[in-house]
Amino acid sequence: MQNDVTPPLAGLRVIELSSFVASPLGGMTLAQLGADVIRVDQIGGGPDIDRWPLAPSGRSLYWAGLNKGKRSLTADLRSAEGRALVARLAADAGVVLTNAPPRDGLAYEALREARPDLIHVQLLGTRDGGNAVDYTVNAAVGLPSITGPAGGAEPSNHVLPAWDVACGLYLAIGLLAAERHRLRTGEGTRLRVALSDVALATAGNLGMLAEAQLGQVRPRLGNQLFGDFGRDFATADGRVMVAVLTARHWRDLVAATGLTEVAAALERALGADFRTAGDRYAYRDALGGVLAPWFASRTCAEVEDGLKNTSVLRSRYRDLAEVAAGLHDEPLMGEIDQPGIGRHLAPASPVRLGDEVPAPAPAPELGQHTAEILRDVLDLPDTEIADLRARGVVGEPV
Repeated sequence: MQNDVTPPLAGLRVIELSSFVASPLGGMTLAQLGADVIRVDQIGGGPDIDRWPLAPSGRSLYWAGLNKGKRSLTADLRSAEGRALVARLAADAGVVLTNAPPRDGLAYEALREARPDLIHVQLLGTRDGGNAVDYTVNAAVGLPSITGPAGGAEPSNHVLPAWDVACGLYLAIGLLAAERHRLRTGEGTRLRVALSDVALATAGNLGMLAEAQLGQVRPRLGNQLFGDFGRDFATADGRVMVAVLTARHWRDLVAATGLTEVAAALERALGADFRTAGDRYAYRDALGGVLAPWFASRTCAEVEDGLKNTSVLRSRYRDLAEVAAGLHDEPLMGEIDQPGIGRHLAPASPVRLGDEVPAPAPAPELGQHTAEILRDVLDLPDTEIADLRARGVVGEPV
């Protein structure tokens, strides 16, 4: 992997006061594009410092995974002196990313007094400032009612914290938009993104809310695709997911499986046109019944071989252990030596900048850069830094 090209966000410094997923992900997205992101934590770590999954050493893989490429400073945020130091860092950087509850001296209004062109990006749970997390927002937006096995009665949450992920990317995009605005006008921006708004907007943008408003009730479909033909099939040695989204996909699928004439006969019998998504969806059970024996009589490798060089969208189901075992072949991944965890493969940014292949950077040790940041950013002498440490105003690397 190479790192010879100056990254696009070089020169941008962000002070991040955050925890859990969305806000740290937003900061890491910026750091992986070259921003100097300084994560500030309470001495000893924030509420996510030991969140699962854990490495055999007991260190949080979750924390390390969401803070790659950042610098870490710890301070006593309960003390006025500790908060004052962080406020000075915010004034110097001019950009703050946070989901932390406002503290005296670190709220937007106070920080803006010292830096009138401040960009302050804040993650909220709900638009009115109430608390919420991905799990509660997901329940509130209604998607668990259409998730899970067909015919199920209980709501099913998705294992992926999708709203946190989307929200983290909105935070990064919003911050960059505010920074562009400041470059053009010299004006700062107070930008707030609510997790509940992200979920509601996404459900609306995908047509799900309008669908419900217009009186349509979407069924639970398990692994079947809504609105077209797509489902999982059992094979001789596993399962595969197949998705059809166009007439070409369908034509290639029945041709590759040798079922073109059978599908045509079924069309005539039903008075259907399987070139259209609506009819493929309406008769999905009949189509699945016709196709299932072809998949069941073949291994996953034979299915892949039979569908190669076609437009059919398909993938064999894998578990995480199998994915992890094959990471050495993934160009996105690179080896890092993560303090407290050891060597393992980790992803770089999925944003590809020309032909450059960026190497992933490890997350910092908690407090690793405290002295470095105080010295280089705030010009504090070593004697003063030592005094701050001795009095517990700032922390040391853990």
